[in-house]
Amino acid sequence: MIPRCSPSVATFFAAVLLATRAQAAETLSFNRDVRPILSDKCYFCHGFDPKQRKADRRLDTPEGATAELDGVRAIVPGDLQKSDAWLRIISSDKQEIMPPPKSHKTLSAAEKETIKRWIEQGAKYERHWSFEVPKRAALPTVKDQAWVRNPIDAFILARLDKAGLKPAPEADRRTLARRVSLDLTGLPPKPEEVEAFVNDTAPDAYEKLVARLMDTPQYGEHRGRYWLDAARYADTHGIHIDNYREMWPYRDWVIAAFNRNQAFDQFTVEQIAGDLLPNPTREQLLATGFHRCNPTTSEGGTIDEELLAIYANDRVTTTSWVWLGLTANCAACHDHKFDPITQKDFYSMAAFFRNTTQPAKDGNVKDTKPVLYLPAAADEKRFAELPTAMAAEKAALAERRSAAAKDFEQWMATAKPEQVEISSAELEVHLPLAEGSGVDVYGESHEEAATFKATGPIEWRDGGKLGRAPAFNNFAHFDLGDLAGFDRNQPFSVGAWVNVPGATFKEGAIVARMDDRKGLQGWELFVQGGKFGAQLATAQPAGALKVISKALTARPGKWQHVLVTYDGSGSSAGFRLFVDGKIQPVVATGKDLQGSVRADVPLRIGQRETKSQFKDGQVQDVRVWLRELSTGEARSLPDEQALRAAFAVAPGKRTPAQTASLLSFYVDNLDGPSIERAFRIEELEQEDLAIRERATVSHIQEEKPGEAMANILMRGAYDKEGEKVTPAGFSALHAMPADAPKNRLGLARWLVAPENPLTARVTVNRFWQELFGTGLVRTAEDFGAQGEAPSNQELLDWLAVEFRESGWDVKQFFTLMLTSATYRQAATLTPEKLEKDPQNRLLSRGPRFRMDAEMVRDYALAASGTLSLKMGGPGTRPYQPEHIWD
Repeated sequence: MIPRCSPSVATFFAAVLLATRAQAAETLSFNRDVRPILSDKCYFCHGFDPKQRKADRRLDTPEGATAELDGVRAIVPGDLQKSDAWLRIISSDKQEIMPPPKSHKTLSAAEKETIKRWIEQGAKYERHWSFEVPKRAALPTVKDQAWVRNPIDAFILARLDKAGLKPAPEADRRTLARRVSLDLTGLPPKPEEVEAFVNDTAPDAYEKLVARLMDTPQYGEHRGRYWLDAARYADTHGIHIDNYREMWPYRDWVIAAFNRNQAFDQFTVEQIAGDLLPNPTREQLLATGFHRCNPTTSEGGTIDEELLAIYANDRVTTTSWVWLGLTANCAACHDHKFDPITQKDFYSMAAFFRNTTQPAKDGNVKDTKPVLYLPAAADEKRFAELPTAMAAEKAALAERRSAAAKDFEQWMATAKPEQVEISSAELEVHLPLAEGSGVDVYGESHEEAATFKATGPIEWRDGGKLGRAPAFNNFAHFDLGDLAGFDRNQPFSVGAWVNVPGATFKEGAIVARMDDRKGLQGWELFVQGGKFGAQLATAQPAGALKVISKALTARPGKWQHVLVTYDGSGSSAGFRLFVDGKIQPVVATGKDLQGSVRADVPLRIGQRETKSQFKDGQVQDVRVWLRELSTGEARSLPDEQALRAAFAVAPGKRTPAQTASLLSFYVDNLDGPSIERAFRIEELEQEDLAIRERATVSHIQEEKPGEAMANILMRGAYDKEGEKVTPAGFSALHAMPADAPKNRLGLARWLVAPENPLTARVTVNRFWQELFGTGLVRTAEDFGAQGEAPSNQELLDWLAVEFRESGWDVKQFFTLMLTSATYRQAATLTPEKLEKDPQNRLLSRGPRFRMDAEMVRDYALAASGTLSLKMGGPGTRPYQPEHIWD
């Protein structure tokens, strides 16, 4: 006995039957009806990626689907019985049925019926809708023309007419005031603003409210918040220690760009390639912070080449999501399974981003180069003057250098070899550390040479600077006894030739008189995380002065000369660090010390008292002075051996390089006018450095010289390089012009070219989503085959063309949406709309969506009267566009 249906069930089945009959009479659209089924159930094995493709059969193109392979065709248009794909779909044989059981994919009865009808109707393919350049559709005819306020409404009402629905009435004014205020500023309206709008009888009262809110600073802050989410904005590095970095000037640039209504195409070009524009302004350089927002690291165990590959991958992926709405990240390891994006496409775009000067490691500092310095207002004038002043002094020094040549010849006529050695005045320790050598000790308390001892077996290796050199292992090191025990007010200098071990080495003390048994007390010259540094530490009260190079100064496996000088001031500003004779910018920490730093432990080479061994490292020619060496001495010290060798050669037989090195020594150390100029240059450089230290910095992009290129990385592995590729956009989209620059500027212009089918669509869809809660394409970052088809493609394409042809005018576009009758609808729901438009995809009523976290926070603060509208960066800095955008 067949059970009887209830009236409601019977009604349901009757409706389904009527819908099926109506559908049967309708010509199917491949993009709308068929592609989503094939993409979900078939393309993984029979799609774009040849490596994943089974039986060499493609179903994503008409050529592949209709090709004869082994005597059969997957699709024979109009003939089900000859279409092998259809026969496999309806088969009950587990060896034949498609999709195969192991795929865990099945076709519903409705999906099978759709494929069946499509084949019967001729199996017509269409190129994926998003890869076709949008065209402005004619405005549809609607029943209630009086409801239409602008073209948006015509497209919406036409769909509602087709669905048998009517739009909701306009929301009341208080609701509209709150809605539009939240959508434009992220803040609730002030009560007095609401009352003014409610009582405004002018026919354009609402339009005036929109314009007024759009002119507030909060408009740009709110629009910028959405953009900064897409840009992965953060004021920390994001990985490992996650140290602070200053990105907020880029944030301020985004906000100001929205507030001044910068055209979106220029907004795009400046963020992708502002540094490559002719004579870029400070604002255009700041804009390139978009691709410096990516997470970075300086973790010791990471591999530089891998990090650079990760950074480029991030930039291709982000660019594709934000401007193209494509999941290009799938193509980092293989051709895309669903969309026409090849691995070659992915790495061709990566080539644009592999040609920048950003280093692999961020150094755990806030100003990883390249950066733009934004000095405080009080420093701006002087900061602008300093480059000219330094250039003038350097030119004067060069001129004096030429003039000093005659004096140099006179000096050389009577000079003795020992005069090219750095002065031994107040030299406390001279330890060559060449195998078989001793230690030379100078000074009133150590008039005779002393000896030193090794605390364990030392390995002596070839290839040192002064012969065979020691390597420190198993905590074996050198003990020099009671030497170099100076306090915080004692000027000193410590230098040595150093060979830092390989990448696995993390840190160690090179020369130290440092008690580390209970806290730290003493001094040390050390290497840590690829950087050289020095510190003074006191246990009572605890504290330390520490300087460490900003850049990664250590070059593993290479001999380098490292020198630190200290002026006895008790301040970290009293340190200077030189590597191979060049002064290094440093990060200084600690304030004026109180208490003694003199440690009651021996001077040691290769570790502190008990820890921080310079494991597997090598040290030679250790020297300690009880004075601060001059800049000239610091510069000349690494060349001392070469100078002695040059001096030993007869004048007529010296090479140009030997003569030049002797002249440099003379100018740096013996020529009064040159020394004065050099001292002035150093003063100016230190002044410039001090301004930079207290300035705000913003991370920017900078192009390397030479042709951009990249290698395809097999399976995405940084060390599995394949074919070399040159910069290019995705081949499935429009080609870059032949004369386009092969750099990020060419890429930026390609993104906003009229031929690009995606940028305008993706952008207006994201803007639509910001107001209506859901985009016309729900999957805002996936306009590909796996993304959702647009709920109203004619409207989406009309909006894309309108946005582009309006000059990419963002405020005009938002005004168009906000003043539409569609946006003004009340958010009321009826049973009929719940049945026919449950998710409001047809826009049969006003938008309803949850406020984002930032809006909830600001709403609560505004309601309580505690919200400050003065935006600022870290600390107390106010938002000052007149300073940033002068």
